[in-house]
Amino acid sequence: MEKFEKLTGIAAPMPLVNIDTDMIIPKQFLKTIKRSGLGVNLFDEMRYDDAGNEIPDFVLNKPQYRDAEILVAGDNFGCGSSREHAPWALKDFGIRSVISTSFADIFYNNCFKNGILPIVLPKEAVEVLMKDAEKGSNARMTVDLENQTVTSSDGESFSFELDSFKKHCLMNGLDDIGLTMEKASAIDSFEAQASQARPWV
Repeated sequence: MEKFEKLTGIAAPMPLVNIDTDMIIPKQFLKTIKRSGLGVNLFDEMRYDDAGNEIPDFVLNKPQYRDAEILVAGDNFGCGSSREHAPWALKDFGIRSVISTSFADIFYNNCFKNGILPIVLPKEAVEVLMKDAEKGSNARMTVDLENQTVTSSDGESFSFELDSFKKHCLMNGLDDIGLTMEKASAIDSFEAQASQARPWV
């Protein structure tokens, strides 16, 4: 998994509340078990019309936000079903961090397992960052994981809280498999001892 340390990039404003996982990646795209290729269908029903044409007014279809790496969203982002395809689609599109006042628990935890940093900030801070994001591609926001701050293009900084273990995993690029592989030598040693003690197994 890619390490997350410090990100400076374009932030897209999505002030909608209760954006659920079916809005993030509709159910018809859940057939794959690959983490790649879902970015084109991110927010599919909001991005495209029935003929498959882009809807110009949707934020990620606007030229200034096509390369957005940060999403500033409304309350309760990622609610609904627990599909892990939702963070897969965000990451495949290029979103590395989502900022909101609140997240659904399962979506929040799935983000960390897929290299995305979800940031919870007070409503007042999110409103400031939302207005900053509305400036377009000339306004670059900075997310500093080590110092746990988000800084607007105007230099206004906000601190966020984060579990130390989740922070460690993101900064070192460790998903569940990576955490297990950190113990590879101990696992190998145990297996060798077990084979000697119980050769019939």
